[in-house]
Amino acid sequence: MSHSNNSNSNSNSNSNVIPVTEVYWSLVEKADKKFSKIRDLPHYQRNRYDVYFYKVFKVYTQLWKFQQENRQKLVEAGLKRWEIGEIASRIAQLYFGQYMRTSDASYLSESYIFYEAILTREYFKEGLFQDVNLANKQLRFLARFLVVCLVLNRREMVHQLVNQLKLLVDECKRTFQETDFKEWRLVVQEIVRFLKADTAFMNIRPLRYSLFVDPHPDSIPHLPPSIARRNLRLRDAILSSYHTNEVKFSELTLDTFRMLQCLEWEPSGSLYQSSGTRMGQNGAPGPCRMNYSQNITDPTLPPNPRKAVLYRPSVTHFIAVLATVCEELPLDGILLLYLSASGSGGLAISSPRGAETYVDAKGNCARKFQSDAIYTDENPVSPFSLNCDSLNPSSLRSQGDYTNSSGCLQFGTRGNGGLNYIYPCDFVPFTRRPLFLVIDSDNSEAFKAIVGAEKGEPVAMLLSPSSSSPIAAADSSHHPSGSLFTIFLTAPLQAFGLLLGLSGSDIEMETFNKAEKLLSLSLSDWGLTLIRSDTLNPVWAQTLSDPFLRRLLIRFLFCQAVLMLYAPTFNKKEFHPMCMPPLPSAVLPTATNSQIAVMQIANIFGAVNSFIFSEGVKLPENRHGDDMDVISSY
Repeated sequence: MSHSNNSNSNSNSNSNVIPVTEVYWSLVEKADKKFSKIRDLPHYQRNRYDVYFYKVFKVYTQLWKFQQENRQKLVEAGLKRWEIGEIASRIAQLYFGQYMRTSDASYLSESYIFYEAILTREYFKEGLFQDVNLANKQLRFLARFLVVCLVLNRREMVHQLVNQLKLLVDECKRTFQETDFKEWRLVVQEIVRFLKADTAFMNIRPLRYSLFVDPHPDSIPHLPPSIARRNLRLRDAILSSYHTNEVKFSELTLDTFRMLQCLEWEPSGSLYQSSGTRMGQNGAPGPCRMNYSQNITDPTLPPNPRKAVLYRPSVTHFIAVLATVCEELPLDGILLLYLSASGSGGLAISSPRGAETYVDAKGNCARKFQSDAIYTDENPVSPFSLNCDSLNPSSLRSQGDYTNSSGCLQFGTRGNGGLNYIYPCDFVPFTRRPLFLVIDSDNSEAFKAIVGAEKGEPVAMLLSPSSSSPIAAADSSHHPSGSLFTIFLTAPLQAFGLLLGLSGSDIEMETFNKAEKLLSLSLSDWGLTLIRSDTLNPVWAQTLSDPFLRRLLIRFLFCQAVLMLYAPTFNKKEFHPMCMPPLPSAVLPTATNSQIAVMQIANIFGAVNSFIFSEGVKLPENRHGDDMDVISSY
């Protein structure tokens, strides 16, 4: 009797077993639904959508594990290799999206790991030239992997992927109708142009904050409480750049790409080795993956500041992001705003920054890019005599100068007037929280109007020259390598070389290293001078304890000294950057130590005659030797 009951029980349980394929496709459907929800969530809200990420990631983890454990049965039931690759691609996209939300480098490395698994396992190769949809999947995979490799600075893999992308597009053009791949030819042109601008010379050293060349946060001297009443930390940053016809790939413009890296910790030297990571069986992360992931993180370092990278935002979207980030900013936090925009004022003419004809919206939409643009207006009326209220859009409209104002940047397409203008006073409501503005525009001076109109927190501002410096051996004032002001902030020695018309092929590595050592010493001296100054404004004093902001400020001092002493721009204010509030006179270009610092570096490159120094300023007889210990701030 008992045996009979057991037999019936086993029979019923066997009949209730759900087929493997049914479970698999149910998981696929569930994962697809959750993925579609999280894909369009904004990247700029602190922790608000983490629960969504963990839910969708949990489903994809189950799906990935299930297909591994039941691979043979699923293949026999008709599962294709490209379907496995599609799951891996979705997981990689999830990781990259979470990196963009959190700036956590571990998510970026996990994205790389899964994309590399797809590449090495060739999931999309089978039947590639028999199915145009499969060919497009492979092309999209290569483009997404390229973005991850660019951000990680895996340059060898970048060049490998670019070659594959070129070959695949050419083969697809021969195999399928050419009209199907026009946009992919544009993608190839875009990445080639990007790499031509972002040369090896620009990446001699990582742009990220590296403990190999930058001081450890614990070693940075602190100001006494009497000067710095509090120590703020860079917690969030909003980065946006637009110049018509500017160098970009996907939604990363060259300038924002550099600033993004400049505001992160350099994880480990392992990211810059030529050897890639290895994957476990079936493309799953293996033991080598875990070692790699551990190598790229340093638990002793603070987390990276969160960054919202906005590509051609509308004014309302930009202000919405700004409001959200300010609302969620921690009490000890400061928000960095980086805006780089041409000064064409929406007019169809070339600007001093090299802006050309406007790129039409269709061309951008075809590559899944937004069509909004950022401009600035230029007008001979000085903005400094205007208070915040007089910069109000309605005020300008009543004066009949609404569409041609000198005191604004233009976000969006032309022809919409003030709807696309953003004014300095638009930032005033957000000065209830600490702001650090970096404005790279020929209209940057307009933002001085914010000073005195703040609602509680004085704003720290680094403002670019209103005109681009004439660059030796360049046929345009806007250098093809990007904004010179931004390069000074992210790669100062390379900017110095570009100003003189030098590139990697012109400079011996020994010469570069010697100049880098001198620059590091000079930057360190500037930092110490600021800390010891009795006249340092509290706005700057409260930011000097943050390593990222300190580095930006000290590099700005170098930029200011170089451009004010450079012969072609000497005594020409339009070529000189400025900051608000003003800095102590001991660190200004008129100071002897500042001039000696520039003279020493210029001497290494044989370019002392390219600068104008004060009478009596000479190279010190006992200069720093190569064997001297360096406390670097570079």
